[in-house]
Amino acid sequence: MPSVTPVTCTCDSACLRAPLSPAHYNHPGGVGEYQTGLQKHPRMMTLIWLRVALVCYAAGLLYALVALTRTSEILGKVALHASYLGMVFHLVSLTEAVVETGQLASASVHNSESLLAFLIMVVFMLAYLIYKTTTPGIVIFPLVFLLTFVAATGQQPLVFASDVVKKGWLAVHILMIFTGYAALFLSFGASILYLMQERALKSKSSSGMFSRLPALQVIDDIGYRSLMLGFPFMTLGLIAGSVVAESTYGRIDFFDPKILLSVLMWAVYLLMVFTRLNAGWRGRRAAMLASAAFVAAIVAWIANYFSGMHRFIAS
Repeated sequence: MPSVTPVTCTCDSACLRAPLSPAHYNHPGGVGEYQTGLQKHPRMMTLIWLRVALVCYAAGLLYALVALTRTSEILGKVALHASYLGMVFHLVSLTEAVVETGQLASASVHNSESLLAFLIMVVFMLAYLIYKTTTPGIVIFPLVFLLTFVAATGQQPLVFASDVVKKGWLAVHILMIFTGYAALFLSFGASILYLMQERALKSKSSSGMFSRLPALQVIDDIGYRSLMLGFPFMTLGLIAGSVVAESTYGRIDFFDPKILLSVLMWAVYLLMVFTRLNAGWRGRRAAMLASAAFVAAIVAWIANYFSGMHRFIAS
């Protein structure tokens, strides 16, 4: 009979030099707990990086709150650089999550909100590089902070709905749709600023944050370019999603809440593009329509919790 290699357990003297048995895998301080600790470590690091990013984004939230009453150029610069740093930690968190699972597309609500928050920051930074203004952050920073906060409360590892997530079509679907969401949210932020600035100009009020807002034409241009950036991504995302649905379920259930609302949201998006390009809608009317599209996007996002074919997995 082959000899049994003894192991040493640190729990008590009775376990010293005892043969390795199945019980040791569940014993405090045993091999099982050690292996479990190794498995939890990457997951915890992903969560830690995300929470560090959340702390950085808090500077943006503070900037947004202060901007409601007065302007602070120094705080604006601090918030901008803190957001840069937050995006770095956020990217590390997302990258580690992908490395940990070997896959990109996640069905967990926490992972989805984390990815959406990061893409919103990417679109916001692109707008900043072009227009050199942080004023859309008054709307964007609180939204990103909220999404990241919800994502950072997740205590479970990445969860995947089925084997279909290994297919590239689903990864394309998620990235495209989320980029469309991010651009739409920036367009909404610009619309809110436009309405506020327009009202301030009519009332001849130039105090507080209104004195630092860009011209109406600049704000309108930010909303327009964000819209034109997001629509192709939203369209391609829906096409990729239809391919995933066909390959997974063999059909597309247009009466599913998520699918129905997503199509309606895309229709509102299309209407926004049409009115911009052909009807010549600018300014207030375009801002009101962008606000309606934002509400449609929020409703479509909430439908993820109730959909039968397209539902978030609780994490």
